[in-house]
Amino acid sequence: MAFGDLLEQVGSTGRFQILHVTLLSIPVLMLASHNLLQNFVAAVPIHYCSAHTNLSQSRLSPEQTLLITVPLDPTGRPERCQRYITPQWHLIAENGSSSSGEQGDALDDGAGVDLQECTDGWSYNMTERTSTIISDWHLVCDMRSLKQMGQTVYMGGVLVGAFVFGSLSDRYGRRILLLISNMLMAVSGTCAAFSTSFSLFCLFRFGCGMALSGLGLNTFSLIVEWIPTRVRTVVGTLTGYCYTLGQLTFALLAYFIRDWRWLTLAVSLPFYVFFLFSWWFHESSRWLVLSNNSEKAIKNLKSVARFNGRHEEGEKIDIKMLQESMKKEMSCSQGSYTVLDLFRTPTMRNMTICLSAVWLSTSFAYYGLAMDLQKFGVDIYLIQVIFGAVDIPAKVVITVSMSFIGRRLSQCGALIVAGVTILANQLVAYDMHTVRTCLAVVGKGCLAASFNCCYLYSGELYPTIIRQNGMGWVSMMARIGAMVAPMVLLMGDYMPWIPGVIYGGAPIISGVAAIFLPETLGSPLPDTIQDVEDRGSGRTSKKAAKEAIILQDTQSNLLKQAA
Repeated sequence: MAFGDLLEQVGSTGRFQILHVTLLSIPVLMLASHNLLQNFVAAVPIHYCSAHTNLSQSRLSPEQTLLITVPLDPTGRPERCQRYITPQWHLIAENGSSSSGEQGDALDDGAGVDLQECTDGWSYNMTERTSTIISDWHLVCDMRSLKQMGQTVYMGGVLVGAFVFGSLSDRYGRRILLLISNMLMAVSGTCAAFSTSFSLFCLFRFGCGMALSGLGLNTFSLIVEWIPTRVRTVVGTLTGYCYTLGQLTFALLAYFIRDWRWLTLAVSLPFYVFFLFSWWFHESSRWLVLSNNSEKAIKNLKSVARFNGRHEEGEKIDIKMLQESMKKEMSCSQGSYTVLDLFRTPTMRNMTICLSAVWLSTSFAYYGLAMDLQKFGVDIYLIQVIFGAVDIPAKVVITVSMSFIGRRLSQCGALIVAGVTILANQLVAYDMHTVRTCLAVVGKGCLAASFNCCYLYSGELYPTIIRQNGMGWVSMMARIGAMVAPMVLLMGDYMPWIPGVIYGGAPIISGVAAIFLPETLGSPLPDTIQDVEDRGSGRTSKKAAKEAIILQDTQSNLLKQAA
């Protein structure tokens, strides 16, 4: 008897599993909100230098004040970070108006006038948002790099959280770490909403990033360890779509809540509720057995059986039956493997390097697109909805492609098409907003499809004995890509075309690297490193082919990204 047989005995996909997966999936809706929060709380409003103090009592209109205070840039717009040292009164026309022609003359007249920085602060046009961290803490001009630094700090928290909560989960259990993660997200998000400085905001956002990793890792574990193998693909896909739905919901939430503090609070308060109902969750019986707590594991299995109306079947479970069912898992856990084993042998080393490139570039380009919506010149709420909605058909297409064309070509194609569309966007005029948006949407959809593919593909490539280490390594590479992505945008201040070239070039290079990965469609999962080496050298593995590819549960890992 295998452990899967015990799950069938206590109810398989009964009432407990349905409620269990539903309650675990609800918080995934809000994970997308925290991943994308920067788009709205750090939206950069139109700004320019505040008027000289001696103009505060003047009867000039705002347009006239702006005309004599701020020079125009080469495009005819007010400079954002400079003003005249003294008001240029001669620029006001006799009728007090400032038509386009007069503004052009003003630009010529003021060409030789001395300028200064915004010594009296900035004025902001808050038509889109009533407040952002940019307007509250003046993160503009010389301080504009701090906006991207804030997102990098958050992604750093996600990376650290993956290490901390991943190791603690294996030691102390999934349920307790899920409770801690929910409370950490609630408290950190609440404190971020009431932060009095940018430094404190970054500190608490770092905590939110850590909590997001803890929630993703432990939600995934509790889902797949309480459901049978045959339904993991369906459950994983549905859970992944919860994240997609969360992107759409967040756009609606941001549209009605225009203050950054209230928006941050709105996406954080639900986690107090999630913390409360998380006490109902049952600890994984698989983990309990491997942690030498068989009595608690049996108690949980019997509780699940009663919930599913299988009381009599549940009472038949004893320690001997449980240990027999977990014999394979316990024997596999005896070996000692580290991340270094991913690089010791030629095929494993080549595979890990190629997968690292795939994960890093996918995450890098994904967040490079998804975290800078203002550059497309389209309504930020509309493009957030479009960016979220494109994930739905993208994941369907890549799933069909993986099933018929294969994993390798699907992975290569998704990355190369994404890179080409991002590069093509650099050739489109800035004022062609519709074309630029369409290309960006196609690119983002391909990157979402790439995420969908690489989760399943990586799990099928790595052998059972070191699969968790392998998935942990490539996930770390994805986090690094997400951390670096916001910083690349800063290079656009010097050469506007550089970020797009880097964001587009990285997926193309990794798409080429993916060609060197072996195909896994219809192949049995490798159990040992030797199986991988045999496959790489063209030799047939001695072990019998499996009846089915078990690792469809890796696809459930979709909820860990926040894509």
